[in-house]
Amino acid sequence: MIDAGPPDAGPPEPFVPRFAPMDDDGGFTLAPNPRFDRKTVELDADSRTLAMLDRELLASDAGLPRADAQTFPDLYSLHDGVFTFRGGPARANSDFGFIPRAPKSLSIAWMVTTGQSKPPWLGGTGWTGQPAIVRWPAVIRHSMSKLGDLRRREDFVEVIQGSLDGSVHFIDLATGKRSRPALVTGNPIKGSVSVDPRAYPLLFVGQGIPENKPIGLRVYELIGHKEVFFLPGSDKEAPRRGWGAFDSSGLLNRNTDTYVVGGENGLIYLIKLNTNFDPLELTLEVKPEVARYRYKSPGLSDFGVENSLSVFRNLAFFADNGGTLQSLDLRTMTPRWKFEAGDDTDASLSVQLFEGRPTLFTGTEVDKTGPKGNTWLRRLDALTGKAAWEKSYPCEQILEPKKRDAGVFATPVPGTGEVAHLVFFVLARCPGPENGVLLALDKRTGNEAWRVELPRYTWVTPVLLTDEEGKAWLLHAGIGGMVRLHEALTGKLVASVQLEGDIESSPSVFGGRAVIGTRLNRIYAVDIK
Repeated sequence: MIDAGPPDAGPPEPFVPRFAPMDDDGGFTLAPNPRFDRKTVELDADSRTLAMLDRELLASDAGLPRADAQTFPDLYSLHDGVFTFRGGPARANSDFGFIPRAPKSLSIAWMVTTGQSKPPWLGGTGWTGQPAIVRWPAVIRHSMSKLGDLRRREDFVEVIQGSLDGSVHFIDLATGKRSRPALVTGNPIKGSVSVDPRAYPLLFVGQGIPENKPIGLRVYELIGHKEVFFLPGSDKEAPRRGWGAFDSSGLLNRNTDTYVVGGENGLIYLIKLNTNFDPLELTLEVKPEVARYRYKSPGLSDFGVENSLSVFRNLAFFADNGGTLQSLDLRTMTPRWKFEAGDDTDASLSVQLFEGRPTLFTGTEVDKTGPKGNTWLRRLDALTGKAAWEKSYPCEQILEPKKRDAGVFATPVPGTGEVAHLVFFVLARCPGPENGVLLALDKRTGNEAWRVELPRYTWVTPVLLTDEEGKAWLLHAGIGGMVRLHEALTGKLVASVQLEGDIESSPSVFGGRAVIGTRLNRIYAVDIK
């Protein structure tokens, strides 16, 4: 079923995306995503923090994929769109282009319904559930026969949304009509899908719940919708044997054809794909070589990585269910430092250059420290793992009918442009078990710049938007289905729109149109006007 808009809506206005100006590399800059130097980072291992960390590299038969180029380029993709969770290695934002000047309203442009899997998951989208949005280059668009007549439409932009119904849905961003048949994976998808940043027709889908098939990471070519690789979550090398979900959204280094991703089985994977794509013969094959990083920290019994790895040049950053944060050199798959956060950390770490140094922003849950405890918000030096500041906020779990944790589930959002001095955090079940807080903190000191008390809790990562005059805005949503637009500098609420169903998923925005799913079997497009 497709609904072109709310019942009382008139004829929909044509959607005209707004783009950032062309950058020096010939691609559009993901405003306001920062640009990084291309040089590698040489760090000695911190013997003090790593002294008690047991770790080993489990290479494939072919050995470790060549390390000489395992440095991510400063631009994740040279093509138009949002290709992975939070846009790229910095995990800093999930928008492409600009929004209109001085927006005053949010309105529903279209709605698509999903199917349902078995209870309690059913359909719609869960956490993190962010869609990919891609404007395919012409040669790639023409290679995908399942697009039908859309292969010839020059302005075609495609939404690719994983769903709890176990399928990946493909939608025309402009019209809300299905662009091709859904891809049935067999298991509910909680996390965010990722698309090859080279704009190859290659889709990566991490499965979160076992239902009809073994769960793991499934890779599909989008020419014929065939599965070309399956990485099982049930891995004999994993320290956690009983659970094999992949809520993490991986990153593909377009210079090395290498994919890096974390698993809830406790392993970090570096996968050399050996991709062979022929757009004329309409064939795409991969022959993966898999290397695994396995570790154990003292006292750690809660293995598993649910956040999506962030990367600065050749350094990857991640946290686990036990609260251990690490920096990993992707050239050798060896740790450089670790930091004990004190509790489960599911939210991805965001990385940004601040005052000339790569900086991490991170927050913990209240899980093992509950039912009443503090969530800790921190700024860390990405080169040393040392905390520049940390702030605590009281939160409270619920225990009945099922334990639900509190604290930080949303990825911190580092500001740019007119809010370059701020970083934004979202707290769930803080201070009480039902409500939440949207915070802006000063990057230098950690002091509050403003706060918005939310009547319901939220796990949704906000999107930092820039309008055509350079003014910053913050798009946010949560439980209860309300989507809100705030002035990023002050927190002032300027617009809102009510959707049907609770929102756990993070939105993507392309040229002024946001796409976001709900737990009530729905995927929405919302226009920022």
